[in-house]
Amino acid sequence: MAESALTASVAGYLDALARHASPATVAAYRQDLSALCRFAEQREVGDPAALDTALLRTFLGTERSRGLGARSLARRRAALSRFADYLVRQNILADNPVGLLRTPKQPSHLPRPVDVDALARFLDSPHDGSPLAVRDQAMLELFYSSGLRLAELAALDLHDLQTSRVRVIGKGSKPRQVPVGRRAQQALAEWLTCRAGMAKEGEIALFVGQQGARLGHRAIQKRLAQLSITRGLPEHLHPHRLRHSFASHLLESSQDLRAVQELLGHANLSTTQVYTRLDWQHLATSYDAAHPRAKRGPRSKS
Repeated sequence: MAESALTASVAGYLDALARHASPATVAAYRQDLSALCRFAEQREVGDPAALDTALLRTFLGTERSRGLGARSLARRRAALSRFADYLVRQNILADNPVGLLRTPKQPSHLPRPVDVDALARFLDSPHDGSPLAVRDQAMLELFYSSGLRLAELAALDLHDLQTSRVRVIGKGSKPRQVPVGRRAQQALAEWLTCRAGMAKEGEIALFVGQQGARLGHRAIQKRLAQLSITRGLPEHLHPHRLRHSFASHLLESSQDLRAVQELLGHANLSTTQVYTRLDWQHLATSYDAAHPRAKRGPRSKS
């Protein structure tokens, strides 16, 4: 069966996207737009110029009816909108038909931060000293020390690491420098000694697996889950939960929302506010305590 013009346009868009987006983003959008192509094929729509608001609304409605959650639907819509922008630039569409589409409001599913003392005991648990255990300890310490995303840690190369800071590439390919704490520095120094005997020749990844190649996202997630069991942490542990614990614990001690925003790599302060479970009352209290005119009453008339 010949490839449709729509499928060809999707392939062209993904090729263009891969030049500036992360592999994870490209993979996610490929999944979203493949679903669109299947939907369009079932309705014998092969021309990308036929993508209009009504058709795309039906597509999202179909995805919702088959059980797709709010977060996945929001990502579907984002992929459609970016693809439609591409079609506009290619003079295939006159305007973006996705602007009138709405998706369900996403529920807030924030992970509960791990208790400070419980996390300290977990990180301080002794290990067997094997190269894999040394590597896992370095990953744990770096996750919690610097508040990294899973994709950021997995993508780290040797040259990104300096003594007291690490350079990461965040969302939107935005680089940032984040500090590395003393305990993480010690764990990383120990790992670098072991890494020399594990990594393949020419491998630049900071963290490698038993085959000597870069450690993947799923492998990191599995190691954290296993460590939470073997070290007796009475709750499931995943990278995002360590990042959330980093943000929550730092905010509790510093009360510096802007600093936490910078360390997390959030473009908007509102994202950090939700991430760290801040509510309006907390912000209002901070305002009342800090703003020079917050508590000042009206001037008395002389």
